[in-house]
Amino acid sequence: MKPSKTVIITGTSRGIGFELVSLFSKAGYDVLALSRNADPISNMAYKNTTAFSFDLNMPEAYEAVEAFINREWNQVDILINNAGSLINRPFAQTTLEDFKNVYNTNVFGVAELTRLVIPFMGSSGHVVNISSMGGVQGSAKFAGLSAYSSSKGALITLTELLAEEYKDTGPSFNVLALGAVQTEMLEAAFPGYKALMSAKEMAAYIFEFSKTGQKFYNGKLLQVSSSTP
Repeated sequence: MKPSKTVIITGTSRGIGFELVSLFSKAGYDVLALSRNADPISNMAYKNTTAFSFDLNMPEAYEAVEAFINREWNQVDILINNAGSLINRPFAQTTLEDFKNVYNTNVFGVAELTRLVIPFMGSSGHVVNISSMGGVQGSAKFAGLSAYSSSKGALITLTELLAEEYKDTGPSFNVLALGAVQTEMLEAAFPGYKALMSAKEMAAYIFEFSKTGQKFYNGKLLQVSSSTP
């Protein structure tokens, strides 16, 4: 019997991450759902899905993930670094701690989890990093997002560097720069703003790309937005 495909998804308590867990579970994947709040996924009782509390700032959280993979899976096919932290605040009021907190989640945590998971991924493995159009050079920028958008720019460059470093052995690395998506995080940062794209719709796109995108792309930034620039 062929073993199930496996996927690790971060930021699964709500929004895009929550929808991704549902899609992968229904598709027969073994899913590890990581989020500070594991209850929303645990309460759904999805088949072949494990959810536990995961804080990107806590070293013991990474140890728990490594122990789980060794104990239950041995191999990871897809890693989706979806967790994100967003602060909308004028730069003059954005503190060093604000920048640290955003970068810890959006850059440093992604780097550490990816470093941990790579040894379990084969040549056909796929690491998908979720960035933002605000992190794309030359795109429209918005006041108040100095920490968030600059961290998402760093994530784009990190993805390109890892693809180069592992191009001979795999896995593949790609980054999706998303436009505005109607999520709880967006609503908290921009109250009243209505995005054209729902979390469910964007999750469906990421789901398909994560499964097959590595056949066509490596080290690529794909802009997933219906608006220009």
